[in-house]
Amino acid sequence: MPSIANSTGPLPAPSSMIAIADPRADAMNNHAALLSAIDRVLTAGQYILGEEVASFEQEWAQYLGTAYCIGVANGTDAVALALKAAGVRPGDEVITVSHTAVATVAAIELIGAVPVFVDIDPDTRCLDPAAIPSILSPRTRAIVPVHIYGQPAPMEQICAVANRYGLKIVEDCAQAHGAEINGRKVGTFGNAAAFSFYPTKNLGALGDAGAVVTTDPVLAEAVRALRQYGWQDRYISATTGGNSRLDEMQAAILRVRLPHLDARNERRRAIAQRHGAALKGTGVRLPAAIPNTLHAMHLFVIESEERDGLAQHLRRSGIATGRHYPMPVHRQPAYDGRCRGADQLPYTDALYRHMLTIPCHPDLTEEQIEHIGQSLQAWSEPPVASGTAGVPWIRRVQT
Repeated sequence: MPSIANSTGPLPAPSSMIAIADPRADAMNNHAALLSAIDRVLTAGQYILGEEVASFEQEWAQYLGTAYCIGVANGTDAVALALKAAGVRPGDEVITVSHTAVATVAAIELIGAVPVFVDIDPDTRCLDPAAIPSILSPRTRAIVPVHIYGQPAPMEQICAVANRYGLKIVEDCAQAHGAEINGRKVGTFGNAAAFSFYPTKNLGALGDAGAVVTTDPVLAEAVRALRQYGWQDRYISATTGGNSRLDEMQAAILRVRLPHLDARNERRRAIAQRHGAALKGTGVRLPAAIPNTLHAMHLFVIESEERDGLAQHLRRSGIATGRHYPMPVHRQPAYDGRCRGADQLPYTDALYRHMLTIPCHPDLTEEQIEHIGQSLQAWSEPPVASGTAGVPWIRRVQT
């Protein structure tokens, strides 16, 4: 591993970099168990919506503390099908954030609905419930709060606003497996919730996979029909639908990994604490500590005035960094200038000028964690210029 002393030397080869995520390491750590699960599926001979999917649906619902889980093909479909099952129709407006993966907004448009953006709270980096009332219109039907990076959105306040205006809620939990608010798992607050099990997620498959969860039996039945051609009886389409089924193989893999989720999340949080300790006094801003929430720490995202310089410093030390995401959705070429609310996002725009993701996944070795810590300690932010108290990216809560 390159030393700090050599941080101004040649850049290390990409293969030697400490990665932001390492799904292969997780797979190799559970190699035998995963092979056994795959063999179980091969031997059973039922490869679509069989016992593995049914068992995972039951186990995931039980873990979350909800009534129903419906496995689907991926997290994007999960958001789309949950919204459609909740009654969102083409032309309806759905309030969400621009600070998210494009998948959230793509899912809204997938069913013909119209995304409308509100700003984030600079502390949680999640949807600010106080911003919702001013953006409402007669076409508003639903809210999709995103638990970004594994930080729970303020669901109690969001639910209060939704109840006041008669809006549905579909939680986007793609990055928040196991996150909690006051001991209650995210995904259990809204009318429904969508999960992705993409390989780099806290609970990841070995390919695309997703799920919708809900306590509403009618909504659950609607999603079951929508995921498979509108069938309630085989080959009989009672309603229109599509093809978005969780694969038996992926369900079996998720069942192997689910019992380890809490321990791996705890390791993520422990690594994040060590990174935070290493950054103390550097001037870099950490994720805010939000009372009564349990962060799943899917990603460890910091804020720096000298973001690009810090990224270069870490890269020269053999540490990969990233930006989640390179630009907010409303600045993406496909969405630029066509989403209502895009001109009212000062905190979102400011955050994207300063945020940086550094490795915090649970398969980091002790040597790698120590090396990251040493590299972070070696960084020092330049002094903040006077008169910046009102600048949007300055955090309201100091940690």
